[in-house]
Amino acid sequence: MKLETRLEGEVLHVRVDEARLDAAVATAFKDEMRRVLGASGRTVVLDLSRVDFMDSSGLGATIAVLKSMPRGRSLELDGLRPNVERVFRLTRMDSVFRIRGMAPGSGEGA
Repeated sequence: MKLETRLEGEVLHVRVDEARLDAAVATAFKDEMRRVLGASGRTVVLDLSRVDFMDSSGLGATIAVLKSMPRGRSLELDGLRPNVERVFRLTRMDSVFRIRGMAPGSGEGA
């Protein structure tokens, strides 16, 4: 599981560098996210623009990361591709997570 991180002021940007966030990588994703959350940054922006596919394990891992956020820090999602956005919408997790936007060129409401 490869995550790219960049700290800009109080915002920690974390980009998932995987095409799939599924059962095969869900545990590694949670472990890596716990590691990078040690960096400062009041807001964590999770960039999923490279993720083409997410299953229930990937969604569960993302929820686990949200629940593990330290007090006073927030998690926001960005760059959702249509298939990933659909998972959040169909499970109504789009009302739980703050979603900044869709991946460039993917269009809204796909």
